[in-house]
Amino acid sequence: MPIRYEFEKELNELHRNLVKMGATIEKQIDDMIKAMLNQDVALAREVIKRDDIIDEMERVIEQECIMLVARQQPIASDLRDIASILKIITDLERIADHCEDISKYTIKLSEETYFKPLEDIPKMAYKVKDMIKAVIDSCISKNLARAEEVKAMDDEIDDLFDSIIEELQAYMMKDSTVVKQCTDFMFIVKYLERMGDHATNISEWIAYNITGKHFE
Repeated sequence: MPIRYEFEKELNELHRNLVKMGATIEKQIDDMIKAMLNQDVALAREVIKRDDIIDEMERVIEQECIMLVARQQPIASDLRDIASILKIITDLERIADHCEDISKYTIKLSEETYFKPLEDIPKMAYKVKDMIKAVIDSCISKNLARAEEVKAMDDEIDDLFDSIIEELQAYMMKDSTVVKQCTDFMFIVKYLERMGDHATNISEWIAYNITGKHFE
């Protein structure tokens, strides 16, 4: 019983650290969007700098997972939980990397006047943030329905991606002076689309953790 109690205690700490990593990434997305909208170079640099903190969070959680398996005797469902967390933090770290990538484009575009107000790109980014919140919530509560909602949210991300790319292409065809800026925005939108894919990956690992089965 004491061994199981200690295991549960360490597993709960692991979940707390996962929530903390997710919350840090949510803040990264918020600041990434603010920096992009306001062309705030200082804030964009702060987002880039904080990526090292998220890398360290991933390293710590990964080490905790390894030590938990090595020291304790997890049963099959516990092993699924730990294995899922290892996969989840990899996708979270990649989402954070894309926040850094987009912030670098914000700095690159900071000396230019945007050819049109940014509307759909921030909307897309906030939807990605909602996906991350949903997957972290579902991971901790083991809520399969909540995890499955993320797949529908990713469809919205894909639709926004297609419409934004189409709009940018139309602007490029009408005005050659905006080609360079539109191309930069296409990269930003692609990074956002990838962030949505990573959130979907996380939802699939949560489904595996809950059911023991992989879903396409």
